[in-house]
Amino acid sequence: MLTLHAYPKTMKAAVEAARGSDLCLLGVTVLTSMDEQDVIDAGYEHDPHTLVLRRSEQALHAGMGGIVCSAEEAEAVRRIVGPNMAVVTPGIRPKGSDHGDQKRVVTPAQAIRNGSSHLVVGRPIVGAADRRAVAEAILDEMRSA
Repeated sequence: MLTLHAYPKTMKAAVEAARGSDLCLLGVTVLTSMDEQDVIDAGYEHDPHTLVLRRSEQALHAGMGGIVCSAEEAEAVRRIVGPNMAVVTPGIRPKGSDHGDQKRVVTPAQAIRNGSSHLVVGRPIVGAADRRAVAEAILDEMRSA
């Protein structure tokens, strides 16, 4: 997997360059550390949800292998991209975990229910005293979804 900014010309060029390889190109839509005010401050006219959906449509038309978005948008993204594209969701936080700099977070179970195909979980595991126990608890939660 390789991530790149979900900008139409960039995605089209990357898809062309990767043609014939087994590389899965993922379009990064809106960072999970950004909320609506951050998106406005960055100069965009749309709220994060609208921007994610627009970029998902563009990624689909460009021939990308998947999308990176908040699991808050995963269900709507899945309706756009269908069952075969990857929907990779960072900002996953087990219930009760510190959100850190992440603003659009979802629990592992909710991410699965929303249509995420791949979950990105970093700090809740890396920062834990017992990493294995936390990772196993997250996997159990995902299985229960």
